[in-house]
Amino acid sequence: MLFNEMGLSMLGFGLMRLPMKDGEIDEAETERIIDYAIKNGVNYFDTAYPYHDGKSELVIGKILKKYPRDKVFLADKYPGHQLFKEHHPEELFEEQLKKCQVEYFDYYLLHNVNDESVLVYEDKRWNLIDFFVEQKRLGRIKHLGFSCHSSPETLYKFLKDHPDTFEFCQIQYNYMDEELQDGALKYQYLEEFNVPIWVMEPVRGGKLAEPNDELKALRPDESEASWAFRWLLNKPQVKLILSGMSNMDQVVDNIKTFSSGKPLDDSEMELLSKIAKEKRHFIPCTACRYCVSHCPQNLDIPKLLQYYNEGKFQESLILGMSLEFKPEETLPSACLGCGSCEQICPQGIKISECMKELDEMLGRIPKWTDLCEQREKAAAALRE
Repeated sequence: MLFNEMGLSMLGFGLMRLPMKDGEIDEAETERIIDYAIKNGVNYFDTAYPYHDGKSELVIGKILKKYPRDKVFLADKYPGHQLFKEHHPEELFEEQLKKCQVEYFDYYLLHNVNDESVLVYEDKRWNLIDFFVEQKRLGRIKHLGFSCHSSPETLYKFLKDHPDTFEFCQIQYNYMDEELQDGALKYQYLEEFNVPIWVMEPVRGGKLAEPNDELKALRPDESEASWAFRWLLNKPQVKLILSGMSNMDQVVDNIKTFSSGKPLDDSEMELLSKIAKEKRHFIPCTACRYCVSHCPQNLDIPKLLQYYNEGKFQESLILGMSLEFKPEETLPSACLGCGSCEQICPQGIKISECMKELDEMLGRIPKWTDLCEQREKAAAALRE
């Protein structure tokens, strides 16, 4: 097993997609695959308050209880992104410790700092950041970080406004999102601030683990998922890679990848870049911005086309969250369909059709505010 300089296994076990049986977490199977993972070197386990409607914390607490506390590292998160009407971090933190059956968390994160939730985390009414800094001082948190699905601009400002506060940052990063979600720029900013990177969604929810003849021809004994992991292992700022493993086959394959230490060579890295480009460039926008000057609605058309490309690849909750809180006049629904932008577009893109299709995509993605309300009710029911 590969380890980082902090003694953590480079492969972290994400606890958001645990094995299921009859609509509930299959605790016996979860314990079986976690035991196998620990036996083979995995020592970092990542849960969060909303995972499995609050039950992920309970299950991992039971399973890790039988292991020496200093041999496995548990990470949990504060759900500021859930947009609760009120925040009482002292109560919720105590609840998390109790559910996980621990006296301290090895790693603790502000969950999903994004363009909207950053306002919650920095709201002086709640003093969330100060509270968790104090918990770290008291030894109830050993290492404090944050996960992030924000724009690069929000990430940069957050890092600048809170120097030396956070020891690591968890971002969605893979060879597809290096462009689709401005991953390259986020990586650059974290490198600039010397903040170690934890990676989530390394295989894009399984999209990068789909069969690919080119990859299989070059490494017939390795899975497509292993290519995504090895791409990340070539990135020096990446210190830990989380995988939401939900069955034994995934655990075995991932451990094989992180035990062999076979890096990708330059030609293989170039091949992944080519594959990513083919997959993500549904619309060949070059961001020349000629269209913007001809839009009567002043829409940021290149940015919306970037969201369009992301949606064509995968209609994810993160895509919906990225646009849900933006002003209505900036959304694709504000497009008049007048065609002025299309007359000037050097690429001949049918922009008005893309705006309509992007608006339809967003209509199919569940609203984050609705999900937050549902999860708040589920958490309250679990406490009763």
